[in-house]
Amino acid sequence: MIVSRCLLSLALVLTPSLAIADERPQYVVISFDGALDVPQWERSRALARKTGAEFTYFLSCVYLLSRETRNVYQPPGMSAGRSNVGYAYSKDDVAARLGQVWNAHLEGHDIASHACGHFDGGKWSKADWLQEFAEFRKILVDSWKLNDIPGEPEGWRDFATRDIVGFRAPYLSASKQLYAALAADGFAYDASGVSRGPAQPDVEDSTLRFSLPMIPEGPKARPVIAMDYNLYVRHSGGKETADEDGAFEQRTLDAFNAAFEAQYRGERVPLQYGFHFTLMNGGAYWRALERFAEKVCVKAEVRCVSYRGYIDEAIRAEVPAGG
Repeated sequence: MIVSRCLLSLALVLTPSLAIADERPQYVVISFDGALDVPQWERSRALARKTGAEFTYFLSCVYLLSRETRNVYQPPGMSAGRSNVGYAYSKDDVAARLGQVWNAHLEGHDIASHACGHFDGGKWSKADWLQEFAEFRKILVDSWKLNDIPGEPEGWRDFATRDIVGFRAPYLSASKQLYAALAADGFAYDASGVSRGPAQPDVEDSTLRFSLPMIPEGPKARPVIAMDYNLYVRHSGGKETADEDGAFEQRTLDAFNAAFEAQYRGERVPLQYGFHFTLMNGGAYWRALERFAEKVCVKAEVRCVSYRGYIDEAIRAEVPAGG
C-alpha cells in the first residue's frame, strides 16, 4: 500500500493551532461500518448528495463473497470460509454492492477496511493482522473475477490496491499488535480508538489514530460512544424495540446536536460519529443522522468530510513544503 510523504509527516502538524475557534471550519466525520445492505448504500449516498457531505465506508470484505465463493477467504488461525457476519446474499447482491462501492469512490467518498470476517482480533499477533489485511486486499482486488461478474471498471484494480488507506477494527478491538501491523502495511490512518470526549488524532508508528468520542446523552447526560450500536444498547439493552414515540431518535439527535454545538461554539475539535447499515430500533439512529446532517453539514463554517478528506483538508494542507 502506498502512502504519500505528506501522510507520513502527520506528526509535524498535530499542534494546538488546529483547535482555534473561528479560525478554521468545524469538521464532522461520519462513517459506516460493515457496509452490507445495498439500500443503505443508496440511502447514505443520497444523503451525501443532499448535504454535500463525504463519508467513510469501512467495508467488510466478506460482503464481496457469496456462499459459493466464501472459501476464498482464509481467516487467521481458522478454517477457510469462516465469518462472524455471514456473506453477501447472492452473486447478484455482490454485483450490486461492487457497483455501490465503485460509484461511492467516484463520488469522492472514502472506502476503507473493516477487515473481513469481523473477528475480535484483540489477541491476534502482528502476523495474524497482516494476514487479514492481505485477505482483504486480495478479495477486493479480484472481487469481480472471483465472483464471475462481468464489467469490472477500468481503474478498479488501481483503486483497490492504492486507495484503501484507512482501517477500523471490528468491535473497536485495538492492540499494540494491530498498530504495528497497520504501520508495517502502510495504512495512513486507524479509527479504532475511543476517547473521553472529542479529541484531535494522534500518531502511532506513522499511522494517524482517530478515536470515536464519548458524548453526553439522555436525561442524566451520561457519556456514551458516539455510535449507533452503543446508543442501541443504551436505549433498549441491545434488543430491537419499536421507536413508536420517536424517543430514541430524538435523544440521539439531541446528543449529536449538543456535542456539535459545544465544539462549534468552542474549540472546534473534529467530531466523529459512527454508524452501521443495520437499522436498529426501527431505524431511529439513521433518522437522527439524516436530520443532523441536513442541519449541520450545510452550514458555511462546517465541513462534513470522510477521514481521508479530513487528512487532505485539515492536516495535509498544514504539512510544511517538502514534508
